[in-house]
Amino acid sequence: MTALARTRRRPDDAGECTATARFDSRRYRGLGGAARLAFVFLYAPLAVVIVYSFNSGSIVSRWESFSFSWYREVLDRNDVREAVWTSLRVAVAASAGGTALAILAALGIVAMLRRGSSLAVGFLSMPLLVPEIVTAVGTLSFFVLIGLDRGMATLILAHTAFCVPFALLPIRARLAELDPAVFEAASDLGASGVRLFRRVTLPLLVPGIVSGALLAFIISLDDYLISAFVAGPQSTTLPIFLFGLIRRGASPLINAVSTLLLLVTVAVLSASYLTGKWRNQNEWTK
Repeated sequence: MTALARTRRRPDDAGECTATARFDSRRYRGLGGAARLAFVFLYAPLAVVIVYSFNSGSIVSRWESFSFSWYREVLDRNDVREAVWTSLRVAVAASAGGTALAILAALGIVAMLRRGSSLAVGFLSMPLLVPEIVTAVGTLSFFVLIGLDRGMATLILAHTAFCVPFALLPIRARLAELDPAVFEAASDLGASGVRLFRRVTLPLLVPGIVSGALLAFIISLDDYLISAFVAGPQSTTLPIFLFGLIRRGASPLINAVSTLLLLVTVAVLSASYLTGKWRNQNEWTK
C-alpha cells in the first residue's frame, strides 16, 4: 500500500478556502434563473409521468379522474412480473460481479506506477465515454464470434462488464481517502496480504463498495440499449418490455410502470446516500 501514499497529494487548504470564499453565485445575474430552468427541464417530464400514472382513462394525454387502476393492472399482468423478475436477477448478478471486479481493479491501480495507473484508469473508464450503441454492437459481435447464444447468460455478462466502471468510481474515491499509515501499521504488526485485505482494507472500503454496488444495480436495472442487443426471447427485461408497449401504442400502463421504476431508483440512490452519510458520521464520532 506504499503506492497509495505516493499517489496522495496534500491539498492546499488555504487556497481552497480562498477560492471557495471568492465564488458567490448571487453575484452573477441570471445564474439562479438558469439553474431553476434547468431543474424544471429535467424534472417536469418526470412529474407529468407520475401524475398521469393515476389517470383512470385509457388516453395518455387526457386526464379523466384519479385512480389506481393502472397500478392494479401492473400487479395482475404476468408479462410485467416476468420482466421485473428478469431485470432484478440481471441487476443483482451484474452489480455483484461488477463490484467484485471493480474492487480488484481499484486495488490493482493503487499498486501500479503512476503512468501505468493512469493508463489503466483510462482503459477502465472507456465504457463511460464510448457511445453505448458502440458497446452494444461490440458486445453482440463478441458473443457471436465465440458462439454464445443470446439469453440470460449473455445479458448478465454484458451488464457485468458495463457496470464495472460505474462501481469503480466510488470504490476508487474511497480508497484514495484512506490513510496509508493504517496499512503500513497493519503490515508492521505482521498482517499478511490476505489478512490485511480481509481485516483492514475490505472493512474500510465498505462505504465505497456499497455505493458502487447500488450504482451498478441502478445502471443495470435501467439499461435498455445493451439489453436489446444481447437479450434472448426468454430474457426480456423491464426496459425492453416498456419499449415494446410504446411500439404497440401509448398507454397509461407505461406511466405506472415507469413511476414504479423511478421509485425503485430513488429508493436505491437514497439508500446509497444514507449509507455513506451514516458511515462518515460514525467515523467522525470514533
